[in-house]
Amino acid sequence: MAEQKQDLLGRLADLSEGAVQRLSEAPGADRALQALKGLGDKVDELQRRTRGFEELERRLAALEKRVDSLAEPRPKPARKPPSGAGVRPPKPGSAPKDP
Repeated sequence: MAEQKQDLLGRLADLSEGAVQRLSEAPGADRALQALKGLGDKVDELQRRTRGFEELERRLAALEKRVDSLAEPRPKPARKPPSGAGVRPPKPGSAPKDP
């Protein structure tokens, strides 16, 4: 049984090598292989950029939370009424006016 598996794998390897060799000899194969390699490079670049977007989205979410917390209305502390009930003491150096 193990011998059959190795024989099958050997035949499969031989067939795939032959197929790759025929493809490389076909007209336009160089351009097709270059295009496939270029496609792989572009996919790698897109993955790198996507990871950058994930980091930016995480930072943006943190900033939005901070802005929301700053935008919440804060309750104003109760102000004490002035002790003089609205009467201000005269400024030093000013004389009261006589009518």
